[in-house]
Amino acid sequence: MKQLNTAILIFANTAQEDASRKAIRGSKKLFQKLNEQTLKTVRQSKLPFFHLTEEAQEGTTFGERFTNAIKSVYARGYDNVITIGNDTPHLKSRQLLETAKQLQNNNFVLGPSTDGGFYLMGLHKSQFNENLFLKLPWQSRCLAKRITLLLSTAKVEVVKLEVLQDIDVDLDINSILDSVKSISTELKRFLLSLRHSITHFCSIISIRVNQLWFPKHYNKGSPLLLNS
Repeated sequence: MKQLNTAILIFANTAQEDASRKAIRGSKKLFQKLNEQTLKTVRQSKLPFFHLTEEAQEGTTFGERFTNAIKSVYARGYDNVITIGNDTPHLKSRQLLETAKQLQNNNFVLGPSTDGGFYLMGLHKSQFNENLFLKLPWQSRCLAKRITLLLSTAKVEVVKLEVLQDIDVDLDINSILDSVKSISTELKRFLLSLRHSITHFCSIISIRVNQLWFPKHYNKGSPLLLNS
């Protein structure tokens, strides 16, 4: 089966590392859940995969680490690599399988995210240019557009998947829960509890700020009690 020449690269840090990088309340447990969900989705595709956390990544910048990770999968003898992260709850195994199918036709596959980056990228080793990859504007809102422009200039066909939402900040949790796209029952239950916790925490902070910075107002006719 030709798809055996395709491997999935999960380029995602451990939950502890992600928690230190992303300012989301309860983020360590959140990324534990997301890592578990990502691994479950990947296993359902039945494609070979490699999970490279910060412990196995090589390089100083994000671009260097990501580029070296892709190189390491090609070095294992695979012709195609499908790269994903761990912060896209709506990712399904069908998108991984569709990408693997498109790669057999030498198409470049991109799954754009709402923040201007991507949640999935699939490419053949002939489309991988290390020098160009290192020069891409990684972790910026123009990343997906820049990649598409470079490939169109090189006359490489780009197949785009549906746009999905990543989780980078607290507000992204609301977007995930309010979306019509489905997520696992367990993850949805956890995100709902996390949203409740965040809302409760923000309410307490708001009350305390108001008490500190704004004077108390009394209704007309209410007595202002003074200590004698």
